[in-house]
Amino acid sequence: MKILLVLLDKEIRQFWRNRFLPVMTIVFPILVMLIFPWITTMEVRNVGVVVVDGDRSSASRRLVSKIGASDNFSLLGTAPDFNSALAALEAGEADIIVEIPDGFGEIRAEEHRNVSISANGVNAVKGALGTQYMLQTVMRTQAELLGEKMPFSPADDIAVLNLYNPTLEYRFYMIPALMIILMIMLGGFLPALNLVIEKEKGTIEQINVSPVGRLPFTLAKLIPFWIIVLAVLSVAMLIARFVYGLTIAGSAGAIYSASVLFVLAMSGLGVTVANHSSTMQQTMFEMFFFVVIFVLMSGLITPVESMPEWAQWITRLLPPRYFVDIMRAVYLKGTTVAELWREYLALGGFALLFDTLAVVAYKKQA
Repeated sequence: MKILLVLLDKEIRQFWRNRFLPVMTIVFPILVMLIFPWITTMEVRNVGVVVVDGDRSSASRRLVSKIGASDNFSLLGTAPDFNSALAALEAGEADIIVEIPDGFGEIRAEEHRNVSISANGVNAVKGALGTQYMLQTVMRTQAELLGEKMPFSPADDIAVLNLYNPTLEYRFYMIPALMIILMIMLGGFLPALNLVIEKEKGTIEQINVSPVGRLPFTLAKLIPFWIIVLAVLSVAMLIARFVYGLTIAGSAGAIYSASVLFVLAMSGLGVTVANHSSTMQQTMFEMFFFVVIFVLMSGLITPVESMPEWAQWITRLLPPRYFVDIMRAVYLKGTTVAELWREYLALGGFALLFDTLAVVAYKKQA
């Protein structure tokens, strides 16, 4: 224990003497939590729309006015024909072409007049979401027109309730993911860099010839970053609460329990990589490989269920996959630890595996 305390004192002093690590652990998380939730969004706005009005009736003008009043669209004007509108789309000025057919204003229940929507598919996300927004706008307008001519509209019989995220705020979905990314960077990347920096400076040779064992050495390298990650997580949760209004639906203890297991796994992986690396560049490339795989295949950005079956099997070998499920389930749904015991057990297994590898991978050289 005395040796461990001495090593921890050395690690803390060395941490604050480094110009890069304190900035990375303090400034970077705050900037990420204050900026990224606003820009990492699937909401699409200012979709450029050109209308080809083949009806020129009060009904078609109502539809055009609704398009222009929507925050999702930017009405660029009307075109005399489809070819003129297509020229604007090909020039990149418009994203969607709406063709209103002749007779749209005479819509009846037994005679449906189709409105044609053509979208620019180069930007698949903007094209797909813009088309969905436009489809909803057209359907609401048609329902209003039918409601004026019929005592009952089928659309009035539909009730929609969004559970767990009633306002469908995409940032509420992304904020837990950003916390996980911070924990991967601070809990995995930084311990690896801290160890390899000491290798490059040659100071680790003094440890190699000392009576320090593998376990105290590894713990001294990991404990400061465990504390840093949990502190950063607490700050991120406070920012989510007071800046974005996102509170934990479940237990904060469930979040911290999973976080401890996850940071144990990530820090063990980082130290294992650093033990097998000789330079900072080598360590950064290897850790970057793991970070990219973790971000793209763990469900942080895209749902695991939408991946091919072979990719879904690979995600079972990734610790963030289980932590993502825990964070979103506890944060948004209020799920308990008892209901997520499989995910906690998987994280515990990864923590034990990677931390054991970190201890075994450290080889003292006299």
